[in-house]
Amino acid sequence: MKNLLLFIVLFCVFNCKTNMENANAENAKKENSEMRTTEFNVIAKGNLYGSGSEGIVAQNLVITNQNDWDKLISQMNSVNKVSDSFKETNIDFSKHTIIAVFDEVKGSGGHSLELTITTNSENTIVNITKIAPNGVATSVMTQPYYIIKIAKRNLPIEFITSF
Repeated sequence: MKNLLLFIVLFCVFNCKTNMENANAENAKKENSEMRTTEFNVIAKGNLYGSGSEGIVAQNLVITNQNDWDKLISQMNSVNKVSDSFKETNIDFSKHTIIAVFDEVKGSGGHSLELTITTNSENTIVNITKIAPNGVATSVMTQPYYIIKIAKRNLPIEFITSF
């Protein structure tokens, strides 16, 4: 009888400990996968007015080096010198990453982009919201863009677009 009682007590102790460890592991995993809003600095946002002459297609760019950054600035400046309005152009790529989002060329004004960045333990997500004009818009060809700087992380960057 003593052996049976001892067996039951030991079984409960080890089983409860394993269940607690599993619960703690699940909670830690859940905390790591929770999305957190990520701070970023806006470098520039606005529209290109070259009617597509800049040769920039609708795209989402992740820029991690000076050479690619210089090429993008040069391409954006090919029709109008838009980089004069950038809040900064000197980026320390050992500490930061640039995210540049370009929409397609639009047949009217009033279009824009908004970005929000969230991060969890597995990735960084860039949420892109495309905003269309309400009512009458100017009849000028535009191409919305949004360029930000985030802290460098060793996480994949995913883009999600909504309208």
